[in-house]
Amino acid sequence: MYRTIKLQLVQCRTSNGTQAASDDVFDENGKRHNGIESKSGPLLSGMAYCISSCCMILLNKVVLSGYNFHAGISLMLYQNFISVAIVITLVFFGVVTTERLTWKLIRVWVPVNFIFVCMLVTGMYSLKYINVAMVTILKNMTNILTAIGETYFFRKRQNEKVWAALFLMVVSALCGGITDLTFHAVGYMWQFMNCIFTASYSLILRWKMDTARQLTQSGSLNEVSMVLLNNLLSLPFAIFLIILFNEWEYVYKADVIRMPIFWVVATASGLLGLAISFTSMWFLKQTGPTTYSLVGSLNKIPISIAGILLFRVPTSVPNLFSIVFGLFAGIFFAKAKMS
Repeated sequence: MYRTIKLQLVQCRTSNGTQAASDDVFDENGKRHNGIESKSGPLLSGMAYCISSCCMILLNKVVLSGYNFHAGISLMLYQNFISVAIVITLVFFGVVTTERLTWKLIRVWVPVNFIFVCMLVTGMYSLKYINVAMVTILKNMTNILTAIGETYFFRKRQNEKVWAALFLMVVSALCGGITDLTFHAVGYMWQFMNCIFTASYSLILRWKMDTARQLTQSGSLNEVSMVLLNNLLSLPFAIFLIILFNEWEYVYKADVIRMPIFWVVATASGLLGLAISFTSMWFLKQTGPTTYSLVGSLNKIPISIAGILLFRVPTSVPNLFSIVFGLFAGIFFAKAKMS
């Protein structure tokens, strides 16, 4: 009798253990997760990343074009200040941890941050003059410059599918520009400069990262530390540019800054900027670089549609076709990078 009960208990524990093990799954990085968590984690993190990314671009468009605000550098300064304040608050309460900021680390990171500021500023001004859908298509040119830079500086060979996808991106960008009914030469100039600075930021970040890690106490530099470094160091750069281009005088006299709703939208865009940093880290941790890259390309589709509908952008059939063509070229590029 005793042996029978003991045998049944052992079998029960074994079956429960087997069931628990069968519920566990592995992500792209080979990490083991509970089955229930693995189902909800990627979905929730992916939705949070996509929503914050879409809303950030649309809100910036509202601030710059909807309210006809001509001070993109000042907007960037305000957004980055919000990010710094929130990160420092989270560190103070022990929610997140960052590396200690030393002068040696700051000196190494200054060139990275300068390009980061240029990337943000040019992105602000391009979004002011160009509709959201065309901005998403023209941003594909960044991938071309990055691929060329990786080949030249890091001797990284790209496969034929990647170069084919990049060629399709060039075709879609040219067709989109030719058929753009709201074409603005100044906006396209800003966007081209944004592509150069975005690609440069990606390349110099890869170059400086190893040096920066060696200057930290833990020997690593987590994403939160990078967010704090970039946003904190960008503040003096932004103040210098505001004084240099006399933007402070425009901001002081602008009637729009006396509207409470403007500050609500501007603050929301700053919060979403920080949300993108954290949700992207969360999503990347829950899935992996493959899914992250593919979802990032797919996310351009709702952004483009929302931008056309919300801002009532005049379009033509050829322009819509070039936009759709460019979006699928981006998806093809993401899948080509996976192979």
